[in-house]
Amino acid sequence: MKQRIVVQAIVRSEDKVLLLRRAQGRPGLIGKLELPGGTLEDGEQPDDGLRRHLRNNCGLTVDNLILSDVMTMSSREESDIQHVLVIFVCSLETTDMPIFLGTSYDEYKWLNVKDIVSSELRDSAQAILGIYNQPSDDNRESDINRGTDVKKTSVASKVIIYSDGGSRGNPGPSAGAFVIMNQNRDVLDEGGEYLGITTNNQAEYHGVRLGLERALKLGYQEVEYRLDSMLVVNQLKGNYTIKNRELWPINERIRELLPSFKSVKFIHVPRELNHVADALVNKLLDEHQNDRN
Repeated sequence: MKQRIVVQAIVRSEDKVLLLRRAQGRPGLIGKLELPGGTLEDGEQPDDGLRRHLRNNCGLTVDNLILSDVMTMSSREESDIQHVLVIFVCSLETTDMPIFLGTSYDEYKWLNVKDIVSSELRDSAQAILGIYNQPSDDNRESDINRGTDVKKTSVASKVIIYSDGGSRGNPGPSAGAFVIMNQNRDVLDEGGEYLGITTNNQAEYHGVRLGLERALKLGYQEVEYRLDSMLVVNQLKGNYTIKNRELWPINERIRELLPSFKSVKFIHVPRELNHVADALVNKLLDEHQNDRN
């Protein structure tokens, strides 16, 4: 299945969010309401891509983009493509700000989340706004309507961990690293380890192990784990069989750690969304570059 990275913005003002009505595109999309955003170009950073779409499609220039979530979905509109939705939130002072629509749209609306009719939305907007319109312990809908940070939860229990591993040579000098964040994307902790001579996949596994061990030590109970190795994600989910015996003991160690948590969810993300953990891996490798003669 093909994968497409799409940036989306929840643009809010007072108690309302901005929606655009499609005037062009596939027949199933015309007339549907959607959130501002669009597909990333090759090599484009998500925040830069979203600013481009906001400028071109709405005439808006925004500086206060806050990364809110990353999710994957397959829609009825394009069933052969998996969409990676990178969701940002930004606030405007007033709904009176001029909106200059691009050619793909013929109308815009400022609507209260609770007043939005889901059948009028395209699939991606339904999926994103549906999350924030669900009553829950962290009261996501109220967070949007009050203009506070989306998905604000207790940092003492639920965290997001990005991890990565790399080998220069495969096998070669390797390192694994992790970054632990709360739901507002504040960094709570980070670390890593130089591993000596291993393979890329071993290093990726060690990155996961290191992050889980640290999260357990710090007392976090709910973990959303994000890494860019599709192989490791599917093996940890049980979708792929582990054929490489060198990975067995690391996988077993991770399996031993999992019951200590209330929940652990493994999610694959594109490499460009894992740059913080990747930078830590390269920093460790640079620090040990003279270890091999």
